[in-house]
Amino acid sequence: MFDHSSFDAHEGVHMFHDADSGLKAIIAVHSSALGPAAGGCRMWNYDTGEAMLRDALRLSHGMSYKNAMADLPLGGGKAVIWGDAKADKSPELFRAFGRAVESLKGQYITAEDVGISVSDMQIVREETAHVAGLDEGDAASGDPSPITAMGIYLGILETAKRALGTDDLTGRTIAVQGVGSVGGHVCEHLAKAGANLIITDIDQAALSDISTRTGARIVAPDEIYDVDADIFSPNALGAIINEKTLNRFRVKAIAGGANNQLIVPEMGELLRRRGILYAPDYVINGGGIINVCAEISGTYLRDWVDAKVKALMVTLGEVLDLAMESCEPTNLVADRIARQRIGRTD
Repeated sequence: MFDHSSFDAHEGVHMFHDADSGLKAIIAVHSSALGPAAGGCRMWNYDTGEAMLRDALRLSHGMSYKNAMADLPLGGGKAVIWGDAKADKSPELFRAFGRAVESLKGQYITAEDVGISVSDMQIVREETAHVAGLDEGDAASGDPSPITAMGIYLGILETAKRALGTDDLTGRTIAVQGVGSVGGHVCEHLAKAGANLIITDIDQAALSDISTRTGARIVAPDEIYDVDADIFSPNALGAIINEKTLNRFRVKAIAGGANNQLIVPEMGELLRRRGILYAPDYVINGGGIINVCAEISGTYLRDWVDAKVKALMVTLGEVLDLAMESCEPTNLVADRIARQRIGRTD
């Protein structure tokens, strides 16, 4: 564990197994320097336990940086559940997960992520108060995906200003990978802005729906890397910028909501050398956790959320400008700022 390549001095990594419900979960707490660790819970059918652990550590680490860059009083943590989100869910499993969260006594606050719905979190709430992203309660805000998507759209505009010389997307081509709860909303914003969309997903029903509503052209999942476009927007799973895809991109910028898009940090420099401007994922996709933070505070104010999202986009612009001025990869510039904010200067 301690010499794992993704460990990065996590404060705690907690593994939970409940034989009766079949729960296999990891809750990783990367940092509580700025407040209790907050981050969603992902349900995914991992190939191996090692893949599950690596995902938990990388996602938790990313949440520390995301919350720091959004200037929130929250630390970074993440939970992952090993299972098929379409076949393995049960009330008993989520109650067991709720008990796992409760055992940490407020060190970690959970919410939705890939494979998890608001209704799932409602069941978790039966066992612990340390849950956000609900649609019931005094400060309930519901699914944070629309806010995440709004932030990503605004971040695409910030990126376009620098990569294309304008934030006018009229007639621009944007390739969108993933049209689920976040990516679908991103597509709607982009279409309204006049962009031409090329989309892909493994969910054929979602693809058909978004294509019908936006006029997007559908391509097969592996073809999305080869399309001619101005901007590539990844909004599915991570590690999609890797040694196999790097030289296939024919875009001027990459800006999307998927977590951990770079398989290794060095990919940021390789993108820079190819003249592709990369919007660091944990900066551009911080809208959802801002929304969750408002709920955690006990008084949900949409004006506060909107102002925070706009301020985060200013931060994104500053990161991009600093990177361009210093000829550094954008991810390293963002990492340096985030680590300073959580008190890690190594």
